[in-house]
Amino acid sequence: MTIDLPDREFAGYIFDCDGTLVHSMPLHYKAWTASFVHNKAPWVWEEDEFYAAAGVPDRVTVTKLNERYDAAICPDAVHEYKAEWYAEHVGKLKPVPGVGELAHKLHAEGRKISVASGSDLSLVEPSLEATGLRDLFDIIITPALVEHGKPAPDMFLLAAEKMGVPPEDCLVFEDGQAGIDAANAAGMASVFVDSRSLGV
Repeated sequence: MTIDLPDREFAGYIFDCDGTLVHSMPLHYKAWTASFVHNKAPWVWEEDEFYAAAGVPDRVTVTKLNERYDAAICPDAVHEYKAEWYAEHVGKLKPVPGVGELAHKLHAEGRKISVASGSDLSLVEPSLEATGLRDLFDIIITPALVEHGKPAPDMFLLAAEKMGVPPEDCLVFEDGQAGIDAANAAGMASVFVDSRSLGV
């Protein structure tokens, strides 16, 4: 995969995890499906809807689906089963071509880099470990650390603060529209990573 970078240097680089650093979106979709079946959800979540919700925290997604289908499926129960299922299969994951290499390169150059993911830390860390990327990142921001997840700018602003870099001097890598919107709201430049084109 070719990554088209802006023609300038940045002081900080922020990576989403799922679908951006790690080619994990197909596995996440399977985990969602397994959890919905296990929790007897009265809906079938199509793959297009799943990708459209990329970057949105799990429990927010379940809450919105409950509202749409007038259901009362427990968001915590869905998340917990999904996380367990995902953890059992995480060893199959690979880095997203081009992005994983870029993260290694930036780390080797001593650049300031961080992860800002809509997934819980319990999902992010195993994904990064399985793909050999965990040791690159001292800063990992998840929804638990902020008031609002993507598409709000909170996670990216906190990542910039932790790196000691002004928001306008950060470059964000994202595969989801919610993440791109969050980067725009934070006043940051962004690069869209089309990992869906990689297939399963």
